Amino acid sequence: MIPGGFGTGKTVSEQTLAKWADTQIVVYIGCGERGNEMTDVLTEFPTLADPRTKQPLIHRTILIANTSNMPVAAREASIYTGITMAEYYRDMGYDVALMADSTSRWGEALREVSGRLEEMPGEEGYPAYLATRLAAFYERAGRVVCLGSNERIGSITIVGAVSPPGGDFSEPITQNTLRVAGTFWALDTSLAYRRHFPAVNWIKSYSLYLDSIKDWFKDNVSHDWRELRDKTMFLLQKEVELQEIVQLVGPDALPEGEKAILEMTRIIREDFLQQSAFDENDSFCPLEKQYWMLKVILTFNDAVTRAVGKGGSLKQMLNLPVKAEIARMKEQDDVEAIKNLIGEIDRSFESLEAEV
Repeated sequence: MIPGGFGTGKTVSEQTLAKWADTQIVVYIGCGERGNEMTDVLTEFPTLADPRTKQPLIHRTILIANTSNMPVAAREASIYTGITMAEYYRDMGYDVALMADSTSRWGEALREVSGRLEEMPGEEGYPAYLATRLAAFYERAGRVVCLGSNERIGSITIVGAVSPPGGDFSEPITQNTLRVAGTFWALDTSLAYRRHFPAVNWIKSYSLYLDSIKDWFKDNVSHDWRELRDKTMFLLQKEVELQEIVQLVGPDALPEGEKAILEMTRIIREDFLQQSAFDENDSFCPLEKQYWMLKVILTFNDAVTRAVGKGGSLKQMLNLPVKAEIARMKEQDDVEAIKNLIGEIDRSFESLEAEV
């Protein structure tokens, strides 16, 4: 699920996923969307090239439009029409990505219909069966062995956008969806205001599939993938703690080691987590490139930590030419050039120690 306030990038995130997801069919449901947003999808998808077939993305996309001026009863129909179509192609042995934008407006329609039927309201006026309806929708996702004489394996992946009023994640639709969704990408309004996209809050977000995929990543990406991931999360969580101290006493009161952590997490945020959906190389990052980018950044972090421990100047380290090369990694499509930065980092710090 992808919850977020207005302007945090839910629609762009879903469109980017539709383009780059490893699926053959995309079902895009505009549930209660504004008419101009649905028009934008209809005009944008024919211009997007499928990175695999090089054909327009609309050729493998089913678009179900339910705009905000349509009857509210049609919103539930649009959701179930989309998932039924997805199941049809799944049973043919295809991998299907279903984008629902947004389930919040579906829930609001349920609330309005329930009120007209004079049913007993639940939390915030939503029907008491809201959680059941959401669970019944999301449980239709998954990977199956299809029946029939020909052996086929199909799958449905549901990506549901949620539009909580004011970005309040404690409201009923977000909370009830959290109970059934396996992945939570919390879009942060403050990140969006700082033009950091995708505006996924790395502290609030999580995935329940981490243990399920660790062996696959170990076999297909690298044996130390989990180690790098855990180390990165530790640094980002440490940054949150240090930012609270900085707000009280200022950055100058921090020792050099903690200043180095703040600088390293800034590199992680700006040079690894931040992407441009409109850049040819940066809009999609293959797993191999992703791994080596993180490997380079953490190698630089280890080198800085060692040098600071020996009394080196943090300012001098951050002015090394290799730091500018790290900032340009996401613009490159040559993985070998990114790998070579590890050796360049070692040589740069050896030269720096020789000068000292």
